[in-house]
Amino acid sequence: MPTISITVNGKIETAEIDCRMLLVQFLREHLRLTGTHIGCDTSQCGACVVHVDGRAIKSCTILAVQADKTSVTTIEGLAENDRLHPVQAAFKEHHALQCGFCTPGMIMSAVDMINRIPDLDEARIRQELSGNLCRCTGYQNIVTAIKAASGNMKAEQP
Repeated sequence: MPTISITVNGKIETAEIDCRMLLVQFLREHLRLTGTHIGCDTSQCGACVVHVDGRAIKSCTILAVQADKTSVTTIEGLAENDRLHPVQAAFKEHHALQCGFCTPGMIMSAVDMINRIPDLDEARIRQELSGNLCRCTGYQNIVTAIKAASGNMKAEQP
């Protein structure tokens, strides 16, 4: 069995794992970081989105051994101390969640989207969210929250 070493939310995690273990399974079952959800097992829903070396990926599409020597950020690693990340705060402020199952993946995708795309409009946000499914809402509050968070994050930049 291979041994991997992954920096997860700023902490180095080393473990001996089955070579067939998915990154999402490693995060949830080995590290008990259950904010990353398993929704569809087919990479369709986006509930398992995390950041690997700063890029959003669906953690059900990558083996944990492929993430060896990378830096992974999960939803649990976004907030700093007791201060929510601006995207988390915007989701809360704009009621951009219903049952909450898709929320971690939506937030992780939104952070990546805001970091990659300087000028987000509603159409582009909706296009970028096409890989994230929500069964509870019509997405309008999610789009509104992402747009607000994008503006807030730009305002905070020096």
